[in-house]
Formats: sequence, C-alpha cells, structure tokens
Amino acid sequence: MSTSDHSKKELFGYLAQFEDATALYHAAEKVRDKKFRRWDVHTPFPVHGMDHAMGLGKSWLSVLVLVGGVCGSLTALGLQFFTQVSLYPTVVQDKPTNLFTIPAFFPVTFELTILFAAFATVLGLFTIIMLPRWNHPLFNSPLFSKFSNDAFLLHIEARDPKFHHEKTREFLSEVGAARIEEINY
Repeated sequence: MSTSDHSKKELFGYLAQFEDATALYHAAEKVRDKKFRRWDVHTPFPVHGMDHAMGLGKSWLSVLVLVGGVCGSLTALGLQFFTQVSLYPTVVQDKPTNLFTIPAFFPVTFELTILFAAFATVLGLFTIIMLPRWNHPLFNSPLFSKFSNDAFLLHIEARDPKFHHEKTREFLSEVGAARIEEINY
C-alpha cells in the first residue's frame, strides 16, 4: 500500500472556521446546495434558521416521545383495569368496578405517561445523536476546542460521497472559510 493510500484512509475530513454566524449560515447554504451529506456546523450559540440553511427536516424525536407516552398511558390503564376491575375488584362505598371508574385511574395514568415519554426522549435522543461516543476525531483539533467560546465552524467528512481531497478544500475557501484544518483519525 502506498503512502498516499494510507493517508487517505486516515483522513476524517476538513474543519473550516468562519468569521461570524452570518458567514457560516451562508456557507451552510452553499454546502447544502452542493449536496454534501456528511457535514455539520458548530457554533458557540444557536443560530436562528441554521437547520433550514443545512436542509434539515423535522426530528423523529417527537414521534418517539409520542409513542413512549401512548405506551405509558396504555400500560397504566391496562395494569389498573386488570388489577382493580378484573383480578381484585375493589368496591369502595358502592362505586362501580367497570369503565366508569376511570377518573380514579387518572393520576397513575398521567405519571406513567410522563415517565415513559421521558424514557423514550432520553433513549431516542441517545440513539439519534449516536451517544455515548467517548472519542471523536474533532476532539483532537485545537480549532474545534474554540467553538464553544468564539469560533464558527463547519466540518465535512471524508466519507461523504461528494468529498474530494483538493476540490473540497478549494470549495471551502470559495465559500469564505478564514481557516481550514485537515482532521485525521
């Protein structure tokens, strides 16, 4: 294996720094229009409209939370009906032991709905953003350590189908990158 083949396998991608949030926003639009798929932006604060500039759709997390909440409600109602209505009917002050006792089941149903929705949120979020990840090639970059303070960064991964070593670097320069750093594994 030649040295150039070896270096291509170790390349993670490029990390580009931009002067401000506006420059990063416009660069994100251009990267989106160029049809890159494996890229992301990093900013010290949320930038309004960045998800639109990146071409991101609605997150699946809300669907997972809804499913978790519905499962919690059905679990609570099923458990309470099974135990209080069919298995051990509890007659208190001549109240019925059937569907009309549902108001008594509201507190437990509410609590389990919230609990299951919270579990679905945490597990779904970890799955969607692929956590926990203890190490990432970007963590080794001195430039990346500045993003939480004052840097506006965009990275494009080498495994992107549109990535080309020289052309991608030139493209990042064209869209206004003030500094471009090569990131290796």
